Amino acid sequence: MNFSPRETPRLVLRAIAIDDWRAIHRYMSDPLVTAWLPERVMNEEQSRAFAIKNAGDKPEAVAVLIRGSNELIGHLVFHPWDAPHTHEIGWVFGGEHQRRGYATEAARSLLAYAFESLHCHRIIATCQPQNVASWRVMERLGMRREGYSRKCIFRGPGEWWDEYFYAILEEEYSAESARAF
Repeated sequence: MNFSPRETPRLVLRAIAIDDWRAIHRYMSDPLVTAWLPERVMNEEQSRAFAIKNAGDKPEAVAVLIRGSNELIGHLVFHPWDAPHTHEIGWVFGGEHQRRGYATEAARSLLAYAFESLHCHRIIATCQPQNVASWRVMERLGMRREGYSRKCIFRGPGEWWDEYFYAILEEEYSAESARAF
C-alpha cells in the first residue's frame, strides 16, 4: 500500500516512519491500551520492529497525528484480508486520546480511502464483546455485526477470547457517506 497522507478536521493520517517507534512505544507499553490486542504490551524492541515493519513496502498500519502539533497519538491497522478487494481495519490510541472521537474520525477517513481510492468491496473489523468502545466505533462507521465467535482466539493457557465480526460493503459505505454529509 502506497499511502498518501490524509487530513481530517483534527487529524493527519500518514505512513509510519521508523523514527515513530518511541511515540508508538509510549502507548503500546500501556497495559490498559493494549488490553484487547493480541500482541499485548510491546517492549522497546517490539515497538522498533513494529515501526520498521510498517515503514516498509507492505505496511499494515498508518500513523494518526494531531493536526497542527504533529503529535503521534495512535495508529490504524489496515491491511488486506482473506478475500479479494477486502481489507481489515482496527485502531489503537493512547489512553489520554481515547473517548474524544479520534478513532471514528480517523477510521472514517481510512474507509473513504479504501472505498474511493483502493476500490475495496468490503472492509471488516473485529473486537472482543467486552470492548464496548471498539464495537461502538464500528457501529458509528456504519459497519454491521455479522458474527459472534465463541472462544476463537487463544490468549494463553486456559484463556480464550470471544470475538465480534463487523463489516461494511462499498454500497453501504456509499449510502452511509451520502447521509453523513
